[in-house]
Amino acid sequence: MTDIKPSTGSCLCGLVQIEVENMNPNVGACHCGMCRKWGGAPFMEVNCGSKVSFAGEEHITVFSSSNWADRGFCAKCGSHLFYRLKSSQEYMVSVGLFGNDDRLVFDNQVFIDEKPSFYSFSNTTNDMTGAEIFAKFAHTSK
Repeated sequence: MTDIKPSTGSCLCGLVQIEVENMNPNVGACHCGMCRKWGGAPFMEVNCGSKVSFAGEEHITVFSSSNWADRGFCAKCGSHLFYRLKSSQEYMVSVGLFGNDDRLVFDNQVFIDEKPSFYSFSNTTNDMTGAEIFAKFAHTSK
């Protein structure tokens, strides 16, 4: 599947606008404890690479949530905007910012070993545990 080019979206109040050069159409869900605490549910995201630009950047608050990543949100409405890897500046952007797009496919779930038992998705996805994720991306967390 090819990237969706270009893609635009915004936060709930519209003060932050996002434009990405290439958005991977595969939607992922992260079930880690930090993501669930951050949003009250799994973080549903699309990988947008590092070529991401924002209008209204002065309304973005960034929180350093770990040694390897930052999380960004709109300071006005609280919309979750992104999870950004510190080493590569690669953005995993909240899929809800882009509205409905028929080209998006729910493809993967990470930290599946941390998913609580009170919910599940019916989609067939590629699933990875936390240990598998850290092993796969160990080079980006240093």
